[in-house]
Amino acid sequence: MPSFLSTKRSRVIAAAAGTLTLATAISAAAVAIPSGASAAAPASDAFLTTVGSHQGAAQTAQHSDTVSEAQQLASYDQVRFALGAKEYAYQVAAAKAAAAKVAAAKAAAAAAARAAAIQAQQQQAAQQQAQTAAAQQSAATPSGSPQQIAEQMLGQFGWSASQFSCLQPLWEQESGWSVTAENPGSGAYGIPQALPGSQMASAGPDWQTNAATQIKWGLTYIQSRYGSPCGAWAHEEADGWY
Repeated sequence: MPSFLSTKRSRVIAAAAGTLTLATAISAAAVAIPSGASAAAPASDAFLTTVGSHQGAAQTAQHSDTVSEAQQLASYDQVRFALGAKEYAYQVAAAKAAAAKVAAAKAAAAAAARAAAIQAQQQQAAQQQAQTAAAQQSAATPSGSPQQIAEQMLGQFGWSASQFSCLQPLWEQESGWSVTAENPGSGAYGIPQALPGSQMASAGPDWQTNAATQIKWGLTYIQSRYGSPCGAWAHEEADGWY
């Protein structure tokens, strides 16, 4: 092989990726080679090698570009999907928060309504109880003369009507059944002649003028001290006081 062809072939093989200019130079050199079987074959090989190298490099570059674009598209899709997922998660969280806020408002309104209903029921019950108590008190409060009031009260202390036969003379002797009777010597006051009269305030604030209040206090005193009006009358007859 001529030396110049060998040199050209070496340059072609050593060249990086084979440029188009170098391939053209090799082609021109191959035309100048003398005809003959032994010389033509290497030149043809050099040309094919150069062209093949150039085509391979081009295909590699094209493949690299294709892979790069595919990777870029895949990366873009991943980013877009990630952003979409975050946006969706944000929307879901916002919807849940709004729903929770609405539910809390409804629960608060329901609780307030229940509280108002309970309060109204309690107020109504209290009014009914007050009315019932007032009616019972009105029905239980005796009326009439002091003697009639006393007869009606005997049952409240567990005594029979026969006890009035002892109570009648007892308080007739003590005060004449007068609400304002007052002993000038001792200061005893009222129908039962309480000493002092202010003790009857435990039965009611109107103890000075109300016969029912005085009688209630007097019967309580008799029950705690003598057990019954007849017991008090027996002591009165024996000692002159009770």
